[in-house]
Amino acid sequence: MMMTFLLSGCLYRGDRQVGGPISYTESVDRIQRALDRFQEDKGILPMITAGEETPRYEKYRIDLDQLKRGGYLEELPAAVFEQGGSVYFLVIDEETNPTVKVMDLSTMQKVNDVQRKVLSYQSSHGGALPSKAGEEAYPGLYTVDLPLLQAESLALPSVYSGETLPFLMDAEGNVYVDYAFDIMQAIDQSGKTPQGDEDLRTWLTDRSAFVPVKSLPYRWTGSEPVPDVS
Repeated sequence: MMMTFLLSGCLYRGDRQVGGPISYTESVDRIQRALDRFQEDKGILPMITAGEETPRYEKYRIDLDQLKRGGYLEELPAAVFEQGGSVYFLVIDEETNPTVKVMDLSTMQKVNDVQRKVLSYQSSHGGALPSKAGEEAYPGLYTVDLPLLQAESLALPSVYSGETLPFLMDAEGNVYVDYAFDIMQAIDQSGKTPQGDEDLRTWLTDRSAFVPVKSLPYRWTGSEPVPDVS
């Protein structure tokens, strides 16, 4: 089930990069230090419990209030949702190398808005998908036709590149973000070729503070990243 967040406030202007995505480097570094000290003292991570069905890059949200109460943080970052901002901070690689990352709630909100429009379209069109050309963009996945939904205002700028990213749907109408452009850009810039059956989303998280919200795993197929809906 898609979770809807009602966003309020604005993004932290002090972290904005002119002409590009927002940088959260200072906030991430500060929370990482607090998280490391908390884990060293307590032997656990300060995380808000999420259900097993929660996607990988949305699951382990950091309990910043717990860090503040314990004296590990003097104040909460202005960018965080609880302070009127538009991000959550979460942990990835929690078992091996707990690493603080940023989850962009503006992306989450746009996906939820598109999801509602897709469901409404299906309801009034006998379950048909509002897809571009009616053809698969990838195996089992279709590109959402925003003009057909009269939803051009929901076009999504990437937190990685600033480029507009497509929305994808599976056969049931579940909506995801297509990060193939950003992944390919990261691979091209590295000068390396992915190996084996790795999930290519790590090419994004290894190079950015952001996690790929509302994404599918990507595999290297035919010299390009392909989302895996299976």
